[in-house]
Amino acid sequence: MNLPSFFAELKRRNVYKVAITYAVVAWLLIQAASILLPTFEAPAWVMKAFVVLLAFGFVISVMISWAFEATPEGLKRTKDVSPEMSLPSWSARKFGAFIISLALIAAGLFAFQFLRPVGTSRRDVGQIEEGRPGGASLPISQKSIAVLPLLNESGDPKDEYFSDGLSEELIAALAQIKDLKVIGRSSSFRFKDRKEESKTIGEKLGVSTLLEGTVRKQGNKVRIVAELISAADGIELWTQTFNRELEDIFAVQQEIAAAVASSLKATLLGADQRSSANPKTAEAHNAYLQGRYYFQRRNLEDYRKAVGHYDEAIRLDPQYALAYAERSEAWTLIGDLTGEGKTAWPKARIDAEKAVAIAPALAEAHAALGWVRFFTEWRFAEGLSELKRAKELAPANPTANDLLARMIVYLGRLDEAENQGRQAVESDPLAAAPQNNLARILWYEGKLDEADAAARKAAELQPNSASSRRWQVLVAIKRGDSETALPFWSIRC
Repeated sequence: MNLPSFFAELKRRNVYKVAITYAVVAWLLIQAASILLPTFEAPAWVMKAFVVLLAFGFVISVMISWAFEATPEGLKRTKDVSPEMSLPSWSARKFGAFIISLALIAAGLFAFQFLRPVGTSRRDVGQIEEGRPGGASLPISQKSIAVLPLLNESGDPKDEYFSDGLSEELIAALAQIKDLKVIGRSSSFRFKDRKEESKTIGEKLGVSTLLEGTVRKQGNKVRIVAELISAADGIELWTQTFNRELEDIFAVQQEIAAAVASSLKATLLGADQRSSANPKTAEAHNAYLQGRYYFQRRNLEDYRKAVGHYDEAIRLDPQYALAYAERSEAWTLIGDLTGEGKTAWPKARIDAEKAVAIAPALAEAHAALGWVRFFTEWRFAEGLSELKRAKELAPANPTANDLLARMIVYLGRLDEAENQGRQAVESDPLAAAPQNNLARILWYEGKLDEADAAARKAAELQPNSASSRRWQVLVAIKRGDSETALPFWSIRC
């Protein structure tokens, strides 16, 4: 092949000009598509298919420019066209001006995409306009996460307590990360079946990332697969598999928390202090997880079962601070539900004080003691001090946030209570208790419309609770609306 002749023929047939023009126009279209497709929330595969289609079109256009030529009578095969029949081609100057113009337009679109403010997409605008539970109106923070319940892959449904317990402990470990919004257990566990897409879960919980995975427990060995994904598009940000002995489970939790902190460019706090509260044996930890499993079922019979398992955990490890803290919570609730506070509440106080004495840097211990001081002893100032300490140790702890909001009301600081109540809802947006408490605060402030909205949300989240309609009733009474109040009063109150 005579290469000089070949390249001369390419030039004569305008193959160069077609290729350059097509490449510049394709680049222009890609820049436009990268702006418009996200605006219409097109799936990621649409952009990929568009790029592949343009690449295929480039090959076709070059082949056509080689085989055919434009004439006044239309396209004809090049071999059948005499020089006199060809359309006059553009001069080099005109062609250069055309290409430069297209390139400038494409560069402008690229600059617009690169420099435009973050968070102004249609999805983000929708979130700002519609708001999230509790009246939040800010865009979703990039430093926010929900731990979806780890899937039990041991083959035995009886091991569900173990996978659920590890999920909750990961929530607690992530709560040690500075400036990270961590969604509480009540909300994240609503997605245990994982029927929704990651984007839907992220929007409902108001988070940018999700931590999910699997747990396989066999004898004294455990295999954990953890994966951090972007909620918006499901893209994997980090994943790792851990094959360990049960005694090493706490080190795995801290490794996962540290990896999440690194991925989100956040700072992990309190890891050393929290590790000091870990049990000494795997058997004690297993008993604690069983107690935690029953405690979360939220009824009197299961609270009693939970106490039995906590007893076993503490027998196996008398210095197990977390087991003392949660047994304290269980005794507080048992005393409230049975009317046996005189016998149950002193046990709650002893357990909470013991937990703080063993692990003074454990947020759950201070939260338990704060709840005892507030709920059973009515020592609000001391209770407030303990809960503030719990929040300092674990800023994202949903229990501390919720209890703080409840307590501040009794001190008459309604503005502060409302702010704290909204924080509690933001950290656990699909939990009924924070919504109910926010309704109570708003009712005391006289913000009846907002109180009614929060009360309706609480009732929607927990329709069978005895108190699910309480604040709707009280709002209606304050408005003088007996027709609304009476039916709910007779059925629910």
